Amino acid sequence: MSLERTLTVRVARISRQTPEILAFELAHPWGRPLPSYEAGAHIDVHMPGGFSRQYSLARAPSSPNEGGNVTGSYVIGVKREGASRGGSASMHERVREGDLLPISAPRNTFPLRDEATHHLLLAGGIGMTPLLAMAQALAARGAAFTLCVFARSEEHLAFADALRHPALAPHLRLHLDQGDATQRIDLRALLAERAPGTHLYVCGPGGFMQAVREASAHWPEDALHAEYFAAPTDANTTTGLPFTLRLAQRGISVPVAADQTAVDALHEVGIDIPVSCQQGLCGTCVVEGDGEGAEHRDFCLTGSERRHKVALCCSRAKGTELVLQL
Repeated sequence: MSLERTLTVRVARISRQTPEILAFELAHPWGRPLPSYEAGAHIDVHMPGGFSRQYSLARAPSSPNEGGNVTGSYVIGVKREGASRGGSASMHERVREGDLLPISAPRNTFPLRDEATHHLLLAGGIGMTPLLAMAQALAARGAAFTLCVFARSEEHLAFADALRHPALAPHLRLHLDQGDATQRIDLRALLAERAPGTHLYVCGPGGFMQAVREASAHWPEDALHAEYFAAPTDANTTTGLPFTLRLAQRGISVPVAADQTAVDALHEVGIDIPVSCQQGLCGTCVVEGDGEGAEHRDFCLTGSERRHKVALCCSRAKGTELVLQL
């Protein structure tokens, strides 16, 4: 994402949530409102060292435990990863209160579904951040939901005060690996049967995501909604057979080589498609097109969206041609 599309925020407050997680509150440098958003949204944060990472907004607009202007500030949680490529280390070691950071406007590829009659939120570790915002939003509107939070121990439970707010506490199920065995949640038992109208939302580390995917394999695809930190290790999001992109609005065709992504092929002919994660996670590169003719490799589109949308950073054509509305 280019810096021309960013806005600058001030780090208003940094608070330690767990030994590994810091919460950053980001505000407009001059006290102006920030762009509005919906629960589940994330932002790109450009940090010292030239790194850029996506972080979910961990507080809902009109959240039940926060007053004031709902767009007055954003809150993100950043876990210091042991195998960090530099992003989380930069946030933990180099960013201080009062610093200015460029960020993107919020975008949401992980929204709450209006058609759901019950929302089941499964959060693993730092994956709690978008689901906490969702739970706050659902509580504010009086919707039916259950929030299941999986953490190592009480010490490793981020945003504990927000979770135990009276508006959320009756909906919370807490699984602590190092806690009493009677409070642990059996994923297979939890997901064995789906009540009509229930939608499942999940975010967390790779192993947790895989366990939920396996336990919910029998659920309808359009009732499952996931946000990944990174593409699963068995995912192939780049190479494949060569094909051609047909750009319906321009009336031209663009070849895509076997070792090339659709985004890179378009960039080579001067067609700018914004990208961010380049793993099919964030939805930045999604465009309208013949989804039925695509080999979808993303992790951000639902089954119904895949019929008419394509994530160009990773998806390819099933055959020799893929038609896009570009």
